[in-house]
Amino acid sequence: MNNKNKETLNEIEEQYNVRTDLAIEAREMVGEEDVEIKGVEVIVDNINDIDLSITKVNILDEYGAKELNKPIGSYITMECELMKQNDPEAHEKIVRELAKQLNELVKVDKDMTVLIVGLGNRDVTPDSLGPRAVSNILVTRHLFKEFGEPEGDGLNKVSAIIPGVMGQTGMETFEIIQGIVNKVKPSVVIAIDALASRRTSRVNSTIQIADTGVHPGSGVGNRRQGLTKESLGVPVIAIGVPTVVDAATIVNDTMEELLVEMKKQAKENSEIYDMINNISEQEKYQLIKEILYPYVGNMFVTPKEIDAVIKRLSNIIASSLNIMLQPSMEFDEITKFLS
Repeated sequence: MNNKNKETLNEIEEQYNVRTDLAIEAREMVGEEDVEIKGVEVIVDNINDIDLSITKVNILDEYGAKELNKPIGSYITMECELMKQNDPEAHEKIVRELAKQLNELVKVDKDMTVLIVGLGNRDVTPDSLGPRAVSNILVTRHLFKEFGEPEGDGLNKVSAIIPGVMGQTGMETFEIIQGIVNKVKPSVVIAIDALASRRTSRVNSTIQIADTGVHPGSGVGNRRQGLTKESLGVPVIAIGVPTVVDAATIVNDTMEELLVEMKKQAKENSEIYDMINNISEQEKYQLIKEILYPYVGNMFVTPKEIDAVIKRLSNIIASSLNIMLQPSMEFDEITKFLS
């Protein structure tokens, strides 16, 4: 087989591959929740008053990484429907919890310099989460250069960049960030990006943070050079929210409900019941993609209220980072900065 045919085959396989940016979904695709997977640890917690679920997926070794098709590391997923609603009281609780979870992945002190990177295209609303969040980050590194080190418990050093996308700059995001890292020499990079989900219910209501870095564009099949500790030479914390799903996921979720109803109607031990019962979730999803692809291609869909939701989500992420990075500041001071 020549190289051109190999590339074509890889493209077809990629189109029909089950793709998700969320470790929690990768874990769900491997097996039932009560089935233990070697090399993978799952811890679940809940904050009941706002119905917030926190799932920690720790991939401990190469076996676990291969099973979930994710790098070794820690993935923390927060799920709450109130994230996308206009509920300031609930948002404050989510902000504080997200800051707490971020503190578990990276400990920031006054001797560190933190670089915040807002990935994505600000002109495309579902992809503008990173740039919008970074616009609300309290940057302070320039103050240290201008006025020197403050006395007592002052501000920590924070810088930020919105690198844009290759169509706007003519450069890979990695090239831009690598140049900045080499010059600024941050202790840690925190990258914010929009993701893709395999569940419509998780769109705009889920935040994932991870200590494994990020691959810009991977959620929509446009994988670029990764921002990782291996590639940049410093730890990279990723923060992401699924803002889109592909068309096959919407059809798949609809079919799931249809199959549930069909199972109720079908008699046990009948041919129809057996046929429905023997279709795995992955087989069903791939079948739907094969049927849809000639008609809609690799289509991704986002809710119609995405403008308002992205504003809320970007404020939640920015507030959490500001609290984590500047512990000497009160929550009211942080919110005033955002107003």
